[in-house]
Amino acid sequence: MKEYIAQTVGQALTKLLQAKNISFELLPAIKVEYPKEEKFGDYATPVAMECARILRMSPMQIGQELTQHIDAQIFERIDVVKPGFINIFLSLPFLLQRLEEIVTVKDDYGKNKKANPRTVNIEFVSANPTGPLNVVSARAAAVGDTLANLLAASGDIVHREFYVNDYGNQVLWLGKSVWIRYRQMLGEEVPFPEEGYHGEYVKDIAKYIHENFSQELSHIKNEEEIINFCARKAIEYNVASQKEDLDRFNVTFDTWFHESTLHQSGKVLDVYKYLESLGVIRDEEGKKVFVSTQFGDDKDRVVIRDDGRPTYLMADIAYHRTKIERGYDMIIDIWGPDHHGYIARLVGAMKAMGYDEKRFRILISQQVNLLMNGEAVKMSKRLGTFSTMRDLIEEIGTDVARYFFVMRSMDSHLDFDIDLAKRQSSENPVFYLQYAHARICSIFREAQNRGIQYTKTIVDPEHFNNQETIALLKLMARFPEEVYDAATTLEPHRITVYCMRLAQAYHKFYTEHRVLTDDSDRTQSYLTLCDGVRIILKNALALLGVSAPERM
Repeated sequence: MKEYIAQTVGQALTKLLQAKNISFELLPAIKVEYPKEEKFGDYATPVAMECARILRMSPMQIGQELTQHIDAQIFERIDVVKPGFINIFLSLPFLLQRLEEIVTVKDDYGKNKKANPRTVNIEFVSANPTGPLNVVSARAAAVGDTLANLLAASGDIVHREFYVNDYGNQVLWLGKSVWIRYRQMLGEEVPFPEEGYHGEYVKDIAKYIHENFSQELSHIKNEEEIINFCARKAIEYNVASQKEDLDRFNVTFDTWFHESTLHQSGKVLDVYKYLESLGVIRDEEGKKVFVSTQFGDDKDRVVIRDDGRPTYLMADIAYHRTKIERGYDMIIDIWGPDHHGYIARLVGAMKAMGYDEKRFRILISQQVNLLMNGEAVKMSKRLGTFSTMRDLIEEIGTDVARYFFVMRSMDSHLDFDIDLAKRQSSENPVFYLQYAHARICSIFREAQNRGIQYTKTIVDPEHFNNQETIALLKLMARFPEEVYDAATTLEPHRITVYCMRLAQAYHKFYTEHRVLTDDSDRTQSYLTLCDGVRIILKNALALLGVSAPERM
């Protein structure tokens, strides 16, 4: 609708420019927005104010002349108000036409098609394979998967990817930790290093190796090889566990990309040599340094250590180059809260290699604070005192967890109230939304029990000519735009805001108007309205990865 309004206003503006003999090159982009208050219309545009200097007219005069060139039956009226806003009100016939569309296309309502869809790679979670997924990873999983759903619903071809950091010092320490727990399990008195991984899951891995690979392990005599063996098996164990947790969270990935393959294939050194050939590498006391300050970073970054080993950054540069080589139009990364300072150096490397930085979007999913009884639940992977993603799902369920993680902007800290999440009342937003869907389903069951056959028809528009119904219809008409806007701005939390507004509007309608009455025409009209709300709630919750139960 925003696009249609912008096009309609643009055509009117073109006619006005022609009449004034003014060049079209000066035509501004037409912004269409939602007014802050309902009394100012369903949509508004400030284009009259933005054209005042070009046309040498007052914004009010421009607005009045523009409206004379707009003849669209979908608008009930168009107001021009000081200092020059053009406020647009949708007509009831258009809203009812949109309702008919909703109950016809059903699951496809809210989806947008593109003539030239983009290919999008979205990488998210990408947690270290040194332990179970924690709640910060769970937030990234919920946000990333919802964003991928929104992009797909908006017409993009989306590829979900998980980057497995199975290389480097952290993997070595995991192998050492497992090997020591393995020996302790067999009765050896071996001190456990403070730098090791202390979680109980390390003992589980040691037990897993003993039960499945003890004979194979017994043939390895070199301790370094033993540690590497334990590290590989631990990575396999942890990645399998992470996949299992993500499956329970209704999150699946198209690709699990292992960092180790970059090193084994030689791609890391190949990309380093390419950077060197571009003249963006300098020597510094035996280290090789990428001159990232030339590309917007606050200091230059080491990419090859003085012992010849590539840094994590060097591997990450090589990894992102593979995404370009795989032909994606847009590359989106969702990183954890401690990675904000890392953005400039990676984007700088992409710019150094000549890639358009607009193809890359790096989003930060901020910290999660779990609250129980008003107090924070501490988390520490090394010490083993953290709450895992699995613990959380078992405690409150997938639906509630996914919704709570998405309902705040990802760039803000999230206080996750577990007590509220477990509450079976309207205070819990997930319960509130699912109850709205279930309530509508119960109306249709009651209609069937009364022998009322639903015919998906609008008999008399006058049945919709009341404040509660019109407010509901306007929100329903807006859903495809909400999906598109959430995808375009990369802000999936906007869908949770929309869901709550829709459910609140429906509950208000339900309170004021009986659906099943002796008036057959009215009943059929309101059943059609209820069906439309049910369809949108189900579609919106599906985008969030949340179920829409028919009974509660």
